[in-house]
Amino acid sequence: MKETEIEFKNMLTQNEYTKLLAHFAIADEDIITLRNDYFDTPTLAIKDLHSALRIRQTASYIECTLKQATSKHTSTEINVPLTALQADQLRNDLTLLPEAIATPLQTKGVPLATIACFGTLETHRVELPYKGGLLVFDHTCYLQQQDYEVEYEAEDEQLGQKIFADFLQHHQIPVRPSTKKIARFSTALDAQKGQN
Repeated sequence: MKETEIEFKNMLTQNEYTKLLAHFAIADEDIITLRNDYFDTPTLAIKDLHSALRIRQTASYIECTLKQATSKHTSTEINVPLTALQADQLRNDLTLLPEAIATPLQTKGVPLATIACFGTLETHRVELPYKGGLLVFDHTCYLQQQDYEVEYEAEDEQLGQKIFADFLQHHQIPVRPSTKKIARFSTALDAQKGQN
């Protein structure tokens, strides 16, 4: 399934994250855990296309996603549901990618046989309907690090940007630009490799 995603992001401190959970009365059972396995070629051919390839697994679903940036706040996602068996097979052999994802990669010259998993992130997520969109609080763990982030997904870019700016101002959260999780993971991975 192909869909367009318009999202706004801002990094949070742990204290801001905790205050938001309390403000919205979030219980532990409202927090879902996502496992995201990220894939690319050794030459980062997918990243060079301003794209990301992942398998996301929760307690209730597994899907393979090709996310392609189209502008600063907008991306196109191709999502394909997977069974647990398909996900396990795919993690070991990316030539088994679903056609809806394999075709755009091959069209752009990405050699499927060289794609491999380069990292896994675990995200503890809360999703709430908010002013016609979706408000997301994420606590993400990777490479002995953790970070906190708020996202707002909207149907309209201009309106979404205003709603998100008002949200940050209302909760007295400074604007802190947020890169994509995969970019933060890659930076941490590069730093870790530099220490070895």
